[in-house]
Amino acid sequence: MELEVKLQVFEGPLDLLLHLIEKNKVDIYDIPIVEITEQYLEYVEQMPKDDLDLASEFLLMAATLIDIKSKMLLPKEVDENGEEIDPRAELVEKLIEYKMYKYAAVELKDMQLYAGKSLFKEPTVPKEVQKYEPPVDLDKLLDGVSLKQLNDIFQMVLKRQVDKIDPVRSKFGKIEMEEVSLPEKIDFVVNAVKKKKRCSFKQLLEKQHTKMEVIVSFLAVLELIKVGQIEVHQDNIFDDIYIDSKE
Repeated sequence: MELEVKLQVFEGPLDLLLHLIEKNKVDIYDIPIVEITEQYLEYVEQMPKDDLDLASEFLLMAATLIDIKSKMLLPKEVDENGEEIDPRAELVEKLIEYKMYKYAAVELKDMQLYAGKSLFKEPTVPKEVQKYEPPVDLDKLLDGVSLKQLNDIFQMVLKRQVDKIDPVRSKFGKIEMEEVSLPEKIDFVVNAVKKKKRCSFKQLLEKQHTKMEVIVSFLAVLELIKVGQIEVHQDNIFDDIYIDSKE
């Protein structure tokens, strides 16, 4: 009865060489080329020859090992810098690169295995939240009113406030910090609109006494537009902008 020996399957000649190096526990940068070549040739002799493409790869590596082995027996060559040329250098470089890719493939396989065991929570957003729509469409609300027009009026009002300042008397008296509250100005704008039903944006800002009040009043108008409590309209280009209450 014949004894069947099952050889370990390797993915290629580099895989076999790496196996032999690890098996013999030798330094990959200082490969004992004679010993490794003999073990490699023993495996090639026992390897099945059914797959000619795979067999040719192993035979090509065998020829390379024999070539390196013969160069190791000859006097050592030196390069332009006077350093000795190691015939094993190119092979070592290929082995290190192959080893790096092999370990990376193992890590990717482990990551795929662990990812398959991960569970993710399905989205559970309430239907009411999914159906939510903003109460105010700012694009439609400000249709026909450009930011440039608002800015022109704003700059004009600021200039008038500056022109009212007496260059001499303004330097007299105490300098006190002005405290202007945004909520107070919001109430002021709301009351003005409710009282007159339609309020001029220009007149509204002209009623302010200081630059800070003008700025905060302007921010109050923008905030009320944002929350959808007021609307702004302009009948014609360059006309005054009017504020209406949506209520």
